[in-house]
Amino acid sequence: MNNNAIKNRYDFVYLFDVKDGNPNGDPDQANLPRVDPENQEGLVTDVCIKRKVRNYVQLKHNLIPPFDIFIRQGNVLATIINNVEGNTPIDRQLKLCEKYYDIRAFGAVLSVGDKGAGTVRGPVQFTFARSEDRIYQAEHSITRLCVTTEKEAKAQEKRESASTFGRKATVPYALYRMHGFISATDAQKSGFSEKDLELLWEALINAFEHDRSAARGEMTFRKLFIFKHNSHLGNARSGQLFELINIDKLVDIPRCFNDYKIFVDREKLPDGVELIEV
Repeated sequence: MNNNAIKNRYDFVYLFDVKDGNPNGDPDQANLPRVDPENQEGLVTDVCIKRKVRNYVQLKHNLIPPFDIFIRQGNVLATIINNVEGNTPIDRQLKLCEKYYDIRAFGAVLSVGDKGAGTVRGPVQFTFARSEDRIYQAEHSITRLCVTTEKEAKAQEKRESASTFGRKATVPYALYRMHGFISATDAQKSGFSEKDLELLWEALINAFEHDRSAARGEMTFRKLFIFKHNSHLGNARSGQLFELINIDKLVDIPRCFNDYKIFVDREKLPDGVELIEV
């Protein structure tokens, strides 16, 4: 047993919104905001949110172990695994978990390279974030005065083209809801600790503060509802807990967070579960 690992199971509801931005472009649809094709509700992938968590941890700890980041630009994963000390895949796996925060949290496939280190199932898992309402995929024409090629420059001199045109896609406004799960049993295997847990909450709260870009518009963390179980196996089903957080819209077409009302049914909170609201 890993004595430093968390001892409690957690489930959580994470709310964030976007205004005049593209929270997660779909490469299969010309980078339009992701949607459920059946009902047009907006989607943001779990991978997208995990990336923001990784980026925040990297910014705060500057890739210094035990808060290095395994899945990041520039890393050659097979080379890293081959260079890890250990006679068995389990030995190498433990070394990697000790060094890299994102392996301890999210897990990783480590069965690459000449040696390999098996697979780690991370204790922290996210669902896709889904918008509370249908979204409108707005497309905008944008222009750029300068050009990129000599051919374009000559055309501009002849006044055949005054500028370069492009396209930009945004969501006017949407409130997104993501569910998350943290397993104490899997934390024992990866070594995910109370300090790691505190860093996860901090990263989720600040996920968008250091990830600004013109494409993403205004993205803002709104609420985090954390269900802490008294036991490592849990005291209630996650679905039962998520149903306690209800979001109602106050207007036909919401355009800000205050156009929604959030109701938390604390009276139905099961025994052995503590609700922490951030």
